[in-house]
Amino acid sequence: MATEVKLTQNQNMAKNRKTKSGAGAQVHEFVQVFVIGEDEEDDFLDDEVLLDTPSVAGSIYRGDGNSFAAGTEFAAPPDLEPIHIQLQDSDCGERIDKVIARMVPQYSRSRLQTWMEEGNILVDGQPAKSKHVACGDESVVVNPQPEPQHNAFMPEDIALNVVYDDDAMLVVNKTAGLVVHPGAGNWSGTLLNGLLHRYPHLTGVPRAGIVHRLDKDTSGLMVIAKTLAAHTDLVRQLQARSVTREYFALVWGKPYVQGTVDAAMGRHPRERIKMAVSSHASAKPAVTHYNRLAGGVLDGRPVSLLKCKLETGRTHQIRVHMASLGFSLVGDALYGKTHLAHIFPRQALHAKRLGLLHPETGEECFWEVELAQDFIELLARAGITEEQWNVAAA
Repeated sequence: MATEVKLTQNQNMAKNRKTKSGAGAQVHEFVQVFVIGEDEEDDFLDDEVLLDTPSVAGSIYRGDGNSFAAGTEFAAPPDLEPIHIQLQDSDCGERIDKVIARMVPQYSRSRLQTWMEEGNILVDGQPAKSKHVACGDESVVVNPQPEPQHNAFMPEDIALNVVYDDDAMLVVNKTAGLVVHPGAGNWSGTLLNGLLHRYPHLTGVPRAGIVHRLDKDTSGLMVIAKTLAAHTDLVRQLQARSVTREYFALVWGKPYVQGTVDAAMGRHPRERIKMAVSSHASAKPAVTHYNRLAGGVLDGRPVSLLKCKLETGRTHQIRVHMASLGFSLVGDALYGKTHLAHIFPRQALHAKRLGLLHPETGEECFWEVELAQDFIELLARAGITEEQWNVAAA
């Protein structure tokens, strides 16, 4: 008999199926599994990159083949002791920021300037002002601050909407605005930080159990592995393309009733933060199936509610594929109609349904959540009712 999967929020089901995930599927060795790079966008890793081995150090899962022990405290770097400086008569008449930069050469002027603006450099006990002219007898204290990326692996008490949880995995309903994993510009306040707070043992699982991702401003379902064995199994399922991922998207225009976009994707040739349909040798296969569920009108323009099903998990896949057909997502300022970005503050995209084989039992499980409230309100503005999308999606 199938296991009944009970969620805290929405109706879901599990069906009996004896098929195991592809035993012959390729599994990558995880050595260092958290990428930190200065040019990394907060939402610029697709599922394949999440499954591959990055070459940059700085991971929760250590490069020596071992993981940090559960509950590991990540101490501040040892070189952050206050630096005390006594100015001399020879410093008189010179701007204080130039004096400090000369006397503390181990830190860049821009970094010292930032610390000064933040109040972390004191002159005679008062916050330093960069244009202050030294008299030559001042006492200066520089309080070095850790780099923002130091917080990348810190547990943080972040509210998570957990819709399913057992010993092997959990499923979360991610809110729009929550970044999945730390990266440049978002070194803290991410889903990964929240997972480490709620499940400290995930320090011993690659990427704190994250095996796929959603863009920062996309809401909906994600699965997280809680053990190394579950992580390996879910990785195999993703690589075998056997995981079901269905999204609701609101697009400008009126596409065909149904269709498939089979178009490889790669980085945009000129704009690094964008992806694009590409015929370049480095482009990766990407396949999106869609069905039009309902139509409406926003700002006097036609819109369509689509159900999109992914075969692959490329970065921004649905956004890029639909834009390539001329039907960009409502609210998508990166790929869409910039003059209409004010209609909705994010891309109208929600991961509504998720299906996979349980990594321990092999049973087929499905989860489905309601649309995010802002998405529901957007559809109401377009004249698309819940009855319409429920009937069409059935």
